[in-house]
Amino acid sequence: MPSSLDPQLVNDLIRTRRSVFAPQFEQGKTIPDDLIWQLLENANWAPSHKRTEPWRFTVFTGVGLQKLAEFQAELYKHTAGPKFSEGKYDKLLSTPTQCSHVIALGMHRTDAGLPEIEEVEAVACAVQNLALSAHAYGLGGFWSSGGITYTEEAKAFFGLGPADKLLGFFQLGYVRVPSPDSKRGPVQEKTRWVS
Repeated sequence: MPSSLDPQLVNDLIRTRRSVFAPQFEQGKTIPDDLIWQLLENANWAPSHKRTEPWRFTVFTGVGLQKLAEFQAELYKHTAGPKFSEGKYDKLLSTPTQCSHVIALGMHRTDAGLPEIEEVEAVACAVQNLALSAHAYGLGGFWSSGGITYTEEAKAFFGLGPADKLLGFFQLGYVRVPSPDSKRGPVQEKTRWVS
């Protein structure tokens, strides 16, 4: 069955999406929760091998943003050892509260016998759906994989088990300062065509 979608609208959506960072958000302006649910619903339609749907989301907003900020800053302080940086600690403490919502991105490891990388790839597809949906609704967003993302001790706070992975955080807000245009190198330089 042919699609009723205008392909050029899809092309434009993909090619105009930009990462928008927390300092670029309108401070104090909160995205309605029903819109966040719409973004998550679109993320939920990502492809996954054997339909495992391994993505797991933990949404922080309101006072939850402060809870996230304090948790990640203190965990970083506890686990950083000699690499501890006061600047990084302060950033972990302040960045969530600059956002309307922060969505923790988890990968639930299923027992479907799939290589772990396939589950990670499925979550990445869900995050791309989330990013494109946010852009379509005029919102700014950014997938951050810094901070405590790969810290084992963080998992339980986000409802993840020992075999699961925390893959980062999607920060959301209304755009105050847009990101500049971006460029990509020619796709022909990244493609082998075998006929």
